[in-house]
Amino acid sequence: MKLYFQILILFVSASLFAQVEKYPEIMNQDWPNLKKYREANKKIDSAPVAVFMGNSITEGWANMHPEFFSSNNYVGRGISGQTTPQMLIRFQQDVVDLNPQVVVILAGTNDIAGNTGFSTVKMITDNIKSMAEIADANDIKVVLSSILPVYDYPWRTGLQPVPKIAEINHWMKDFAKKHGYVYLDYFSAMKDERQGLPENLSKDGVHPTSEGYDVMEPLAKKAIQKALNN
Repeated sequence: MKLYFQILILFVSASLFAQVEKYPEIMNQDWPNLKKYREANKKIDSAPVAVFMGNSITEGWANMHPEFFSSNNYVGRGISGQTTPQMLIRFQQDVVDLNPQVVVILAGTNDIAGNTGFSTVKMITDNIKSMAEIADANDIKVVLSSILPVYDYPWRTGLQPVPKIAEINHWMKDFAKKHGYVYLDYFSAMKDERQGLPENLSKDGVHPTSEGYDVMEPLAKKAIQKALNN
């Protein structure tokens, strides 16, 4: 399995290099934002217990509650606005190369919002599956986090994301059970009657407040411990 992924990475790298040679302007775009944590990654001198891979929810968490990460030897690698294909590209650099015991993946809501174009459920789940498989191939325990409740996206209203979130979360729970991963259910603990985030946990219906992260933290710690014991 590891040989397969090494061959796949070499193939993808060769393809990207060919594109860069053909279109050198690609080098100036850094679509997955590989530069964001490049220097910070170099400063990590011991393997973390867990790396949190995600978007603005994860980035905001590390910024708002830094003690949660530092006191538990966790590392936050969230980037605002990111979708699953962007995370997949930087997964090697921002997760695997840090050699954590566990990765906590929280992804998919920005795909549903269309941040990098329209995504089907299968496109989203394929990318989450690929991140999990890469982690597994590198002996990193996997925690798959449910997408948080969202009734509507304030920057792109009218998408009616509730059914899509439910479908992805259902797939994630089944996929985790089938492959021996841990499913981390934030959704059930945070939803309101509309299947969105209540006002006391989020000001915009998408991003948690400090109180929202207070709900998430014990759930995350429990899931990481479960993964370590698997």
